[in-house]
Amino acid sequence: MEPEGPSRALVMSDVATRAGVSHQTVSRVINGHPNVAPQTRERVERAIRELGYRPNTAARALVTGSTRTIGFVTVNINQYGPAQTLVGLERAARAAGYSLSVAVLDEATADAMRDAVDRFMAQSVDAVLALATYDDAAEALHAVHTPLPLVTVQSGGALEEPAVGVDQVAGARLATRHLLDLGHRTVHHVTGPADSQEARDRIEGWRAELAAAGAPVPVCLHGDWTPSSGYEAGRRLAARRRAGEQVTAVFLANDQMALGLLAAFHEEGLEAPRDVSVVGFDDLPEAPYLTPPLTTVRQDFAELGHRAVELVLARLAGRDLHLEPVPPVLLVRSSTGPVPVGSTPAAV
Repeated sequence: MEPEGPSRALVMSDVATRAGVSHQTVSRVINGHPNVAPQTRERVERAIRELGYRPNTAARALVTGSTRTIGFVTVNINQYGPAQTLVGLERAARAAGYSLSVAVLDEATADAMRDAVDRFMAQSVDAVLALATYDDAAEALHAVHTPLPLVTVQSGGALEEPAVGVDQVAGARLATRHLLDLGHRTVHHVTGPADSQEARDRIEGWRAELAAAGAPVPVCLHGDWTPSSGYEAGRRLAARRRAGEQVTAVFLANDQMALGLLAAFHEEGLEAPRDVSVVGFDDLPEAPYLTPPLTTVRQDFAELGHRAVELVLARLAGRDLHLEPVPPVLLVRSSTGPVPVGSTPAAV
């Protein structure tokens, strides 16, 4: 029987003994050194799992000069886009052998951003990722100097290097073109907040596609990403219809506002796509289960995270790397259809 008492903390030599290799070989496996035979690496990794060994990250950092940690600073984490961006980044970082240290700011001021960067430096992170899709966050980042490699997650379009992003303009054009191809004379738009670069890029894409088709450009209705703002937009569009304006297609800058708009339309006796076709943006998990299932533009947050971490690793290695914006995808469901009978179709 083994003596009772506190168990001894596992050390690297325990792994070496279990795997039948040297202490140095275990160190090379843990630190991701390439010069280890696959069979040996597998044996060491199996020993680590069996023993439940956890490497001393502080000691490893002293040896390698790297904590294998990336700092991520963001605001508005309660919104779907930023939250999914964080999920994508964390998964991509973990797959690359890194952990993510997250700083969520209450407000994106230069002082708050500087404090976050200072805390990251105190943690000896290897690099910093920052979500900068709002004007205040972008301005705060420009006001803060950091010696650490910095990569920003921006709205797609023309990215300021080094940055990654989803092509928001292209996504808005996909949504608008889909509705025009169904025969709608024009497409109304419910925007996101004015201080959001993503919202402005979606307006740009919507306008550009209407202009390319020679279609009228209606006055935007302004929202703030919330279902309540979509609901108010729906009430106003229903009033326009009652006043004689032809409203047969609506593109909303996110799915949450589309949810509110559909509720308002239902109260007004309007149904999609019988009376009005509706397209959202983001592809919320609930989107396929709405009534009707929502046609929307999907952002690939997993790919966004992969590219962001890829760019961070390139910067850490001293390599220049240019990455194109992540292309969005249109998902056609049941909320869009041809122009309702009795409406004026688009000219052919």
